[in-house]
Order: sequence, then C-alpha cells, then structure tokens
Amino acid sequence: MTEIVISAVCFIVGAVLSYVLFRYVMKAKYNSILKEAEAEGEVIKKNKLLEVKEKFLNKKADLEKEVAARNQKIQQGENRLKQRELVINQKHDEVQRKKQEAEAVKENLEAQLVIIEKKKEDLDKLQQQEIQKLETLSGLSAEEAKERLVESLKEEAKTMAQSYINDIMDDAKLTANKEAKKIVVQSIQRVATETAIENSVTVFHIESDEIKGRIIGREGRNIRALEAATGIEIVVDDTPEAIVLSGFDPVRREVARLALHQLVTDGRIHPARIEEVVNKVRKQLEEEIIETGKRTTIDLGVHGLHPELIRMIGKMKYRSSYGQNLLQHARETANLCAVMASELGLNPKKAKRAGLLHDIGKVPDEEPELPHALLGMKLAEKYKEKPDICNAIGAHHDETEMTSLLAPIVQVCDAISGARPGARREIVEAYIKRLNDLEQLAMSYPGVTKTYAIQAGRELRVIVGADKIDDKQTESLSGEIAKKIQDEMTYPGQVKITVIRETRAVSFAK
Repeated sequence: MTEIVISAVCFIVGAVLSYVLFRYVMKAKYNSILKEAEAEGEVIKKNKLLEVKEKFLNKKADLEKEVAARNQKIQQGENRLKQRELVINQKHDEVQRKKQEAEAVKENLEAQLVIIEKKKEDLDKLQQQEIQKLETLSGLSAEEAKERLVESLKEEAKTMAQSYINDIMDDAKLTANKEAKKIVVQSIQRVATETAIENSVTVFHIESDEIKGRIIGREGRNIRALEAATGIEIVVDDTPEAIVLSGFDPVRREVARLALHQLVTDGRIHPARIEEVVNKVRKQLEEEIIETGKRTTIDLGVHGLHPELIRMIGKMKYRSSYGQNLLQHARETANLCAVMASELGLNPKKAKRAGLLHDIGKVPDEEPELPHALLGMKLAEKYKEKPDICNAIGAHHDETEMTSLLAPIVQVCDAISGARPGARREIVEAYIKRLNDLEQLAMSYPGVTKTYAIQAGRELRVIVGADKIDDKQTESLSGEIAKKIQDEMTYPGQVKITVIRETRAVSFAK
C-alpha cells in the first residue's frame, strides 16, 4: 500500500515537473519564433518601402516628362500664334498700304475723267461746227446725206449679188446633172443587194412518200382540214419527197409550212390536232415577226422605234411589192438613203430611218382608201416620228409636198431599188391584187367569217357562221357572190365558189 502511494506521488511529481519543463521549452521556442517573425517582418517592410519609393520615383519621373512635353507643346503653340499674329499684322499693314494706293489711283482717275469729259464736250462742239459748215457748203442735211449714201450702197450691193448669183447658177446648171449622176452611181455601187423576188408557192420537203398518205388522211379529211385552217392549197402529186403549198399570201404559206413541219415531226395527224397546231403556229409566227423587226432595226442601227412600228417592219418579210420582198426592198432603200445622205453632207441615220419606214403603209391588213405613202405618214405621226421623217414617208410618191431634204432622197432611193433589173414583176402584183379583191368581195357579205382564194384564184372558199346563216341562205349566198364576181371583176376562166357552213358542239369533261 505504501509502495502504491509512493508510486502515485512520484508519478504526480514527475508529471508536474514534465509540464513545467514542457512549458518552459515551448515558451523559449515561441519567443524565438516571434523574434524571427519580427525580424522577417522588418525585412519585408523595408523591401516594400523600397519598392513603393522606387515606383513613386518612376511615376514622378514620368509625370515630369509628360509635363515637360505638354509645356513644350504649349510653347510651340504660343510660338506659332505669335508668328501668325506677326504675319497677320504684316498683311494688315500691306492691305492698308494698298488701300491708300487705291484711293490715290481713284482720285487720279476721277481727275482724268473730268479732263476727258471736258475734252469730249469740246470735240462734240467742234464736230457740230464742222457738220454745220458741211451742210452749208453741200446744201444737204446730215440725214439726207446718209440716205443718199445708203441707197447708193444698196444698188451697188444688189448689182454685185445678182452677178454672183448668176455665176453660181450657171456653174450649178453645168455641174448639177454630172454631180447627181455621180452621187447616184456611187450609192448604187456601195450597196450590194440580193435577189428579192417572191414566188407564190412553197415546196415542203418530206423524208419519204409514205408521209403523203398520212397528210391526206382517210378520204382526204386531213388535207381538207389543213386547207380550211390555213387557206392554202396543198398540192400532193407525183413529185418525189415534196409537197407544194400554193397561195398568194406569204403569211398563210408560212403558217401552213410550219404547221406541216410540226405535224410530220410529231406524227399525230388528224383534224383536231391540225387546228390546234395551226393556232399555235400563228402565235409563234407573230413572235417571229416581232423578232424579225427587232433584228432588222439592230442590223441597220435604227433605234427608238415604237414597238408597233417594229412589228410592222417584221411583217414586211411576208409582204411583197410587185413581186419584190418588201423587207428586202426597205433594207435596200434604207442603205441607199444612208449612203446618198452621207455624200450630200446630211444626217445618214435619219435618212436610213426614213428609208426603212417609207413603205410601212403597205403592211396593215385593213387597207383604207388612202394611198400607202399617206397611210405610212399617218402611222409614223401616230407613233411619234419626227416631222421630217413623216414628210419623207408621205412624199416619196409626190402625194404630199416635200418640206425636207430627206424626202427627195427617199424618193430617189425607192426608185433605184424598185427599178433595178429583176427587182419586180408586174404580173405577180396584179395576180395578188386580184386574189385580194376576190377575198374582200366575199368578206363584204354579212355572216361571212373567213374567205380563202385557192387554186390560183379559180376557187373561192367562203366560211360562214352557223349561228348567222342557215342552209337556205348558204345556197343563195354562193350564187350572189358568183354573180357579183361576174359583174365586177376580170378573171381568166371560171371561179368556183364554195360556201362552207359548219356546226360544232364542244363540251368538256371535268
């Protein structure tokens, strides 16, 4: 028991001593660490102070430099201002000096003007005195003397002018004919033309004779439908690989040719398809007419024409004048006009424009009683062409007075184009006119919708509206037209009049 107590006491004493010792050691270590930290803090503090001081000095140096630069700029600005002020002062002094000089010159001029006015008055007085002396010596006043002098000069000028005019006229009479021939020959030589004769038939080539049977159709229904739709006589004979399209109207022949081409290419040939293709081709031909007109104006360099005039120019391709293709004739006349105007020193562009449009009155389908030259002039006026162009169109057959130099040029060039060998055939023109008259005569009856002259004018097909004429009237109409043709027209042989009245019922399944 005693040993246990002693052991416990010893343990407690050891623990107390150990705690005291440990506390002493820890306090010494803490003091040592604290001193080291304080020393290190002092060092850091000194380093930071040095850094701050260095930055401050750098900033101060930069600010001083900036202030110095600004001061320098301010100084330079002040120097410039002083220099400018000096220049302004110098200019001001110079202006003042010039102003003084100008005032001095002005005073001098005013003094000289006074002297000049005085001298002028003295001269006027002396002139009046001299005039009075001359009037006294001559017995005439100044106005009378002027009148006599003017009359004398007038008579002398008239005599000289008349003599000069007579010399010019004599010289012109001697050389005018020669110069005119020279200009015409040069114009003809400088224009190359191709044959412009139009025929009344078109040959349609086919690949084989088997197609002829398909074109004719069962009992001839296809060829009858094609002739009725186009107004062209289709001749299918023994000619190998060819079908002849006969008709006086080139537009109809072209419609028939294009329609045949499409039908043969497509292979479907029957009456309904024929009518559809013919209507489609008519629209295509109208577009081609406009395109031809545009291409012609571009080729000739004629710009700014009204679209309707361009369409008429394109339609010239399918018109003829005494067998001469109208478009070729117009192009030839335009080129001749341009050459001749250039030789005479006139405007070639205007001359070419007038030459191209001179026969525009032959194009409209509706032919009033006006001659084609006057009709062409009215059309040109309607579509805002210039007065000299309109006059040249209207006067090229002397049907109105010529008011510009373009008119005789167009007249001469039109005659050159039409009169050259092989250009025209009178017989063809008379034939076409007879067929036109034949169609127009039948169209004058009420109820008639279409007329076609075929078989070279030996047959006239008249199509009437089923809702306007009945069967009995159809029979009598044929006789009436035949009697009127006998009374009013001259023609070889006999003319067969066929009146066609057709009723159609059309409906659509939707």
